Amino acid sequence: MASSMSAATASKTFGSNATFSGDVKEAIAFKKTVVSTKRSMREMIITNVATRPPVSMPVTESGQPETKLAAWTSVRQEKWEGELVVEGEIPIWLKWSRLWHIGDYNFRHLFDGYATLVGLHFENGKLKAGHRQIESEAYKAAKNNKKLCYREFSEAPKAENFLSYLGDLASLFSGASLTDNANTGVIKLGDGRVVCLTETIKGSIEINPHTLETIGKFEYTDTYSGIIHSAHPIVTESEFLTLLPDLIKPGYVVVRMEPGENERKVIGRVDCRGGPSPGWVHSFPVTEHYIIVPEMPLRYCAQNLLKAEPTPLYKFQWHPESKAFMHVMCKATGNIVASVEVPLFVTFHFINAYEDKDEDGRVTGIIADCCEHNANTTILDMLKLQNLRSFNGDDVLADARVGRFTIPFDGSPMGKLEAALDPNEHGKGMDITDMLNACGAERPCNFPNTLTKIDLVNKTAKNWYDEGAVPSEPFFVPRPGATEEDDGAVISMISDKNDEGYALLLDGSSFEEIARAKFPYGLPYGLHGCWVPMK
Repeated sequence: MASSMSAATASKTFGSNATFSGDVKEAIAFKKTVVSTKRSMREMIITNVATRPPVSMPVTESGQPETKLAAWTSVRQEKWEGELVVEGEIPIWLKWSRLWHIGDYNFRHLFDGYATLVGLHFENGKLKAGHRQIESEAYKAAKNNKKLCYREFSEAPKAENFLSYLGDLASLFSGASLTDNANTGVIKLGDGRVVCLTETIKGSIEINPHTLETIGKFEYTDTYSGIIHSAHPIVTESEFLTLLPDLIKPGYVVVRMEPGENERKVIGRVDCRGGPSPGWVHSFPVTEHYIIVPEMPLRYCAQNLLKAEPTPLYKFQWHPESKAFMHVMCKATGNIVASVEVPLFVTFHFINAYEDKDEDGRVTGIIADCCEHNANTTILDMLKLQNLRSFNGDDVLADARVGRFTIPFDGSPMGKLEAALDPNEHGKGMDITDMLNACGAERPCNFPNTLTKIDLVNKTAKNWYDEGAVPSEPFFVPRPGATEEDDGAVISMISDKNDEGYALLLDGSSFEEIARAKFPYGLPYGLHGCWVPMK
């Protein structure tokens, strides 16, 4: 039995920066990065084993080598694969198999990098790695034209004249001018297909988890005419669930897709209780019987979407007067069983949710955990590449916590939001990928820089930290036959000092290092991925 994991990052750029995602094939990791278009194709394809391509290290005015963090730079070539030298021992059961500039144009935000897949292939204690650019229409157009051609997260093509501007507006409303750069996440569908996603519906791209090659667009066969969806659907062996924000009649349509199908079927709809538009839904939680729809006061903004230059909150606006809500929908009927007001919140990622029950086994409410930024929208501005690249030692990372929502089923109009554990346990920094593992903070910093294992029962956290390094969001791979939830390996790709990087394996239980394997060069920061079992 072989298995693979894939991950995606959320940055797009033209220039010297990149992002990545991770997948394990016998283990494979996918990462999104950016490559310079000024190199020939022959220069951009290298295959070797445990070697490093020649690198000329920049020097400072004093003649000393200039340290460089690869996390915020573009991947240096479009494609690479090779075997890595391992320090330590890779468990024999472990098997799985961005680009921030184009031409002379440089993206400005972490979420704007063209997607690259990074694969880690574990087999018989050996590790092979590779990366490859996702062939989206946005990437190919930018590469061929040496300029931005589609609307990205924070960027829009410059109109040549007023008529072209009007044409761009028309294509915007139809979704034609929106990016298909699938740089946010990688999912494995119940039928085995592997799809990369972003928040535009057109940005759903199927890939080959063995070769990392782009297969083509994942086409939905239903007649839904929306242009955006949640970047993080809930995917199991039996279903695919996602939210489709309705920008015209503010609300959310909840849909389901079965394995082997491309048709989304409506479960139900939630109308917004606030306004003037639906809140951003980057992710959402579910339980066995319920779908939880968050309504955040950070709301989509049509006016900002129309603008060519980035606004302070990009495609969104902060509307605290519209309040914040959590809605609970029954999976089976589509009925709303609870809708409560909660304290204002800002979150990208939900962690987990479960049904709270009384002594008789009756569901009395929902508990939902997320990475919450204390209702502080400045986290978006902190993710500008300029801010990430210019860290001078000051502690500027916005505080974050594991926020716990309590949603009662007794008809109460109000729910709760409080910290699930002391934020000091993880340095008041948090970005989560699963129920156990996250990225925390070792202060001072300007970005989450630790790997963190959280224990919400004992209210503690364990942290791994390597000074000067930036870890990608970790992936947990359970050991075959495991009976404990943390029995397995935690995998992260590390962007290290001096333009270097390595793959890191931690023991899931002790959180101690098992092994590491050095990449031939540093890779850009990477976000979400998934474990893809391979037979």
